[in-house]
Amino acid sequence: MNQFDVDVILETCHKGDSIPEQQIVSLLTKLMEVLYTEDNVLELSSPITICGDIHGQLYDLFELFKNATNGSEPGTEQFLFMGDYVDRGGFSVETFAYLAALKLKYPNKYYMLRGNHECRQVNQMYGFYMESLSTYCHPGIWALCNEVFDLLPMAALIDGRVFSVHGGLSPRINLIESISLMNRQEELPSIGPLCDLCWSDPDDIETWEENQRGAGWLFGAPQVKEFCLNNGLDFITRSHQLVMDGYKWYFDEKLITVWSAPNYMYRSGNKACVMKYHPNDAEPYNLVMFDPCPESERKIPDDPNQCPYFL
Repeated sequence: MNQFDVDVILETCHKGDSIPEQQIVSLLTKLMEVLYTEDNVLELSSPITICGDIHGQLYDLFELFKNATNGSEPGTEQFLFMGDYVDRGGFSVETFAYLAALKLKYPNKYYMLRGNHECRQVNQMYGFYMESLSTYCHPGIWALCNEVFDLLPMAALIDGRVFSVHGGLSPRINLIESISLMNRQEELPSIGPLCDLCWSDPDDIETWEENQRGAGWLFGAPQVKEFCLNNGLDFITRSHQLVMDGYKWYFDEKLITVWSAPNYMYRSGNKACVMKYHPNDAEPYNLVMFDPCPESERKIPDDPNQCPYFL
């Protein structure tokens, strides 16, 4: 297979097979051209399906689409993924390649934000590097993927009313428009506002506090209320944290965690969820829950528990 074909890559991923090196290099190179044109903060419109962490769980990603679309054809609905495509699940390369191929084929239907695992310092340690090395026998594809990760947008604003981000808020960011002035096209810093967007977490606190993860901040209801007020928001969506029911509301439904990797790391027993946001309907959103792909319909990675540490 010498000629680049997005449909062939999608089919290869569906089979759980490895993508030939020449093909994935072409895919990633073409994706970079698309991402260069996107702003730090995507301005999107509803209706749209908002998705949380995937973490290399390729077959569960297929379940996500099956449950979220009710069988409609790819490219007919909008999807926003809030980051963490790689590490842990055993099919990181294929998972990101599948989403990359969808993005390339339908650039105005599929959108991807950056998560804290779209970072060399993290994904070199938690599975993606070794998986890439095992598949391609050299680190070149891992390195090229990280060049793509450097270009992923940091956040999205839907209908001017819903702010979506991987991690959370930053004490250095009061207005969404200030994110647009930052340089995102680099390795994710270990401190600073870009880091905070990918690493911060909500908690039952009143003031900004140090995050025990070692990066980002903890923030509470006052910070969320102020940010929503300053930016005219109805609520905030984020991912970044495993929640057993697939979603969790905070602060009088001003912030929601959406988690989209069912039975995380093939052993957590959690549900997964996506949010279908459609404010013009009687109900502005619905939360679609889904279970893991049946074992009879999936390949199991050689070492599904590569990294037993939750980051």
